[in-house]
Amino acid sequence: MIQTQIQPISTALASALLNKINNKTKPLGSLGRLEKLALQVGLIQDTLTPELNKPVMMVFAGDHGIVQAGVSPFPQEVTQQMVFNFLSGGAAINIFSQTNAMQVRVIDAGVNHHFGMVPGLIDAKIGMGTQNFLTTPAMTQAQCEQALTVGISLAHKEFESCSNVMGFGEMGIGNTSSASALMAVLCELPPEQCVGRGTGLDDAGLQKKIDVIKAAVAQHKLDAKDACQVLATFGGFEIAMMVGAMLGAAEKKCVLLIDGFIATSALLVASKMQPEVLEYCVFAHCSNESGHRLLLHYLKAEPLLDLGLRLGEGTGAALAYPLVKAAVNFLNEMASFESANVSQAE
Repeated sequence: MIQTQIQPISTALASALLNKINNKTKPLGSLGRLEKLALQVGLIQDTLTPELNKPVMMVFAGDHGIVQAGVSPFPQEVTQQMVFNFLSGGAAINIFSQTNAMQVRVIDAGVNHHFGMVPGLIDAKIGMGTQNFLTTPAMTQAQCEQALTVGISLAHKEFESCSNVMGFGEMGIGNTSSASALMAVLCELPPEQCVGRGTGLDDAGLQKKIDVIKAAVAQHKLDAKDACQVLATFGGFEIAMMVGAMLGAAEKKCVLLIDGFIATSALLVASKMQPEVLEYCVFAHCSNESGHRLLLHYLKAEPLLDLGLRLGEGTGAALAYPLVKAAVNFLNEMASFESANVSQAE
């Protein structure tokens, strides 16, 4: 079993941070969620003057055997094609990350394609895609633990390169099916509440996808308390590696930018392994993918944005990052009543 040591966030500076926030030249609470963000980042870094250094977006790619059951309108080759698109800078996540000065890391966690030596691609391949979890576990326990371990080491490597803000994105045809199954089992919810249209299923396709997930969940009969087994049974290599990266980033006291449905399903697994990971998370947005709003509610999460996005790739996390920057900047740079010689309310 993977061992990480995520420390609960210290609240020793909470009073001082709140005092600093409240003494800025504004009415109390008038910056709303930004005030909560500033407090959270200050507590994560245990300082009154937090800094956001070298933000990085980690995009994990992997293929899924469950596509054999007809759960996606897109062919599996799209995963590898999108990896090349990421590497050439042509995807939405490239544009949004570049807009916000974030570095993009493209990680082959388990794409069903031999890339060879491709510049810019991080080769962390566990296998050539997972198995069809309708009939057999998606991966072995050994593969699952390998993916987790690699994910932890990738996050640690980014931290050692001075990054303290990490966003998490993904690419993998069929991965909304994995996310839906993980959610259904770990949240103990009916699959129909967790399954959405993914990359654009019509009504008949959506019903088929629901039926497949229900059959798979019934087939494996797993204990919701065993998150690692649930992950191995229904996850993708990219999801498992993302779980590890989230745990590794939180272990190093980084700020975690959580994207949409698939990334949040990875966080769900991580939180079952190490509940403290949630304290380090900024929930970027509420996806338009059915099930995500319910999953956010389950995690007691407050997303920053609700733009109707359902692309994945980490796009929502990249779009939300400027709000985190704004929160830190107002905490550090905005004048206080005293420094600006402005009278306070009586």
